[in-house]
Amino acid sequence: MSEAITDDDGKDDITTVNFKLTESFLEQIDETWQGRGFNSRSEFIRYTLRDAVEFPTFDRDELVALLEAEEDIREGRTTSAEEAREQFGTSDE
Repeated sequence: MSEAITDDDGKDDITTVNFKLTESFLEQIDETWQGRGFNSRSEFIRYTLRDAVEFPTFDRDELVALLEAEEDIREGRTTSAEEAREQFGTSDE
């Protein structure tokens, strides 16, 4: 890995990270960053990773629960809104 200092005070170093992608996914990334006005692929990837870290959409447990809910729907294990209101003692008023 190579490193470059980006701040005058030397506190904020950039490290090069290498990873593997399929060609088709890389093509999608390139189309996306160019279409959204980023200056480079690296800028887009940094922005996307920073956004994912600062504003995570789902943590692993939430994702597992969502997948289980999808499976329940596919398998017909659902409750109607009326049944849920009766079960939990609420009304839609």
